[in-house]
Amino acid sequence: MKTLRSPLAQMLVLCALISSSASAAESAKDTWDSLFNGKDLSGWVGVNDTKFDVVEGNLRLVGGMGWLRTEKQYRDFVLEFEWRALVPQYDSGIFIRAGLEGKPWPKDGWQVNLRYDALGGLVKGTRPVVPSETPRLPLNQWVKFRIEVKGKQITLDVDGERAWASDALDAIEGYLGIQAEEKAFDFRNIRIRPLAPAKP
Repeated sequence: MKTLRSPLAQMLVLCALISSSASAAESAKDTWDSLFNGKDLSGWVGVNDTKFDVVEGNLRLVGGMGWLRTEKQYRDFVLEFEWRALVPQYDSGIFIRAGLEGKPWPKDGWQVNLRYDALGGLVKGTRPVVPSETPRLPLNQWVKFRIEVKGKQITLDVDGERAWASDALDAIEGYLGIQAEEKAFDFRNIRIRPLAPAKP
């Protein structure tokens, strides 16, 4: 026996389906991918002379002159992580949309500095683009960075406070990476929420 639904019932079913689809899409949009499992360097590739290890569940930059990059390339994303410097005069950085050419570090892409005298400075190569007036941080203090990249725009939040914003990004996509420059750092809780599909 075939059941006939009234137009009102059909509309209610349709609304429920749309609401369910919207909720699923919103949930997918808020999905984070872990970039570090706390056990090993799965998902990462060392480039040039770079020394990284896993110490007490932290991703430790030991030294060297090179960088550790993700296996995947990313275009638009939100990246969150915590870091702390272990030695004075510390200097490292997070590469954004980096290419593979260049030695010891990529010549294409951008870098968010982790530097004792320019915390959060954004540079392209060696040319400062967004000068940082963020105060210097003491050693062994965990700091949380949130980097959002969308199109040509990039923003940095430090411990929940907006540090700066720029709309000068010109690289379309590339690898994420951690710069090794003969200094020791710890990283933890590294996660990413892609706003565009990652490219293997």
